[in-house]
Amino acid sequence: MLDDLTSVKDDMTAFIEGHGMRRFQGYVSDDVQSVLWDGGENPDGWKDFVELAKAAEAPFLTMNDMLLERSDVDYLVTRLQRANYTNDEDVEEARWLKTYVGKTGFIQLGFPYQGMMFLYEASSDWYERYQRLLDLADEFGSIMIDEQDQDDER
Repeated sequence: MLDDLTSVKDDMTAFIEGHGMRRFQGYVSDDVQSVLWDGGENPDGWKDFVELAKAAEAPFLTMNDMLLERSDVDYLVTRLQRANYTNDEDVEEARWLKTYVGKTGFIQLGFPYQGMMFLYEASSDWYERYQRLLDLADEFGSIMIDEQDQDDER
C-alpha cells in the first residue's frame, strides 16, 4: 500500500465524475448499518465499487479522506505523554509519524442502497499505526488509577 493516498483520491474523484456521479463529502461512522467492500488484493477494487454504485443507481457517493496534519501528531504525542500509562516507545512512534504530515492516509467511499450504506475503505500502514496510538491514548488517558479513599486509611 502507498504511504500517500492523495493520487488515489484524485483518481477516485476523476473516475466518479467521469461516470457522471455526484460526490457528497461525508464520513459514514460505525453507528450506521453498513457493508464493507472486500476488494481482496486488487488496488483498483475501488473502481469496481464505483461501477457497482452506478449500476445500483445510487444518487450519490460519499467521500471522506484523512490528511495528516502536524497538529494531529502534536495532539497525539501530548495525549500519550499525559496518559496514566506512558510507554516511551509509543510516544516515539507517535513522533515518528511527523514523517507523514501532509499525506493522505485514509479514504472512504460509500453509497446508500436499500437502507444500508455500502463502503469502500483504503488506508496506509502509517494510518493504521496512527489509529492504534489514538485508541491507546484514549484508552489509557481515561483509566483512573485506583487510589485509596482517605476514609479507608483511617
